[in-house]
Amino acid sequence: MQLYIYCQTGHNFGLENLRRSSAIYKKLQDLNPILATADYRAATFAKSELGVSTGLGVDIIENLPHMMTRRDILIFDSHEPSDTTKEYMKEFCTHLFEVGVDIPYDIVDDTFFQNTESSREKAIFFADDDYEDDFLNICQNSKQHNIPLLLGHYFFLGHEDKLKPYFSELFEDEDYEEVIKNTKYLLTSSVHSCLESLASGNKPVFFPRNIKQFKGHLQLLEKYNIPIIYGDNLDILVENFENIIKHYPQTKSIEPYDLSDVYNQINNTLKKFEGIV
Repeated sequence: MQLYIYCQTGHNFGLENLRRSSAIYKKLQDLNPILATADYRAATFAKSELGVSTGLGVDIIENLPHMMTRRDILIFDSHEPSDTTKEYMKEFCTHLFEVGVDIPYDIVDDTFFQNTESSREKAIFFADDDYEDDFLNICQNSKQHNIPLLLGHYFFLGHEDKLKPYFSELFEDEDYEEVIKNTKYLLTSSVHSCLESLASGNKPVFFPRNIKQFKGHLQLLEKYNIPIIYGDNLDILVENFENIIKHYPQTKSIEPYDLSDVYNQINNTLKKFEGIV
């Protein structure tokens, strides 16, 4: 019997699911889970950057039964399966846990709770992806701002040169954790990055992008009272960002999530299975 953790990923949307699923993986790592992602590049990234030791790509969640054995255990973070597919998954698995239902969305890697004094006043992180060139379009015809930009992991080759004129400095995606931890005021369109910033003792500010965001994720902004700003171009965004910094609201602290109930359920089942074998 094997524990699998599956997360929906893809180059045309960010790595929020992957970062969250990797945090779950690390909390359950004593149970030897396998992290499965929808694309191989995400699995490679999880192993190289997010502390995952065993990861693989499976294209779509419907491919999982080809590698799983009936009665295996699955945790999934995905909007892919229909209600019918979920019923089949429940019948196939001994335990089935859905992120956003059985496990909350606001799980942050414990490393972000190791608070250090912020060494950087401000930074911008749009997202890991910009498949539709949304951020590039926001920046067009704007002036240069004295704010560094953290590049996204899935940004296309050439984005760096196009974005460089608008910011004081560019950080590569490999600097993600350092920038999130050490930036006092982070402007981002990633909900999960907001949570990681908050966990680090910082003050995130969210701005919506032009693509649909999952309602369950956006509700977290209200839960923690993370401010939201708007702007059609970079100049307006930065102006609104500076204004919200002057009157930053009182946010609710985020706490490390206790996954011991899920851990114990899975561990007890694995032990029982070992006895049966």
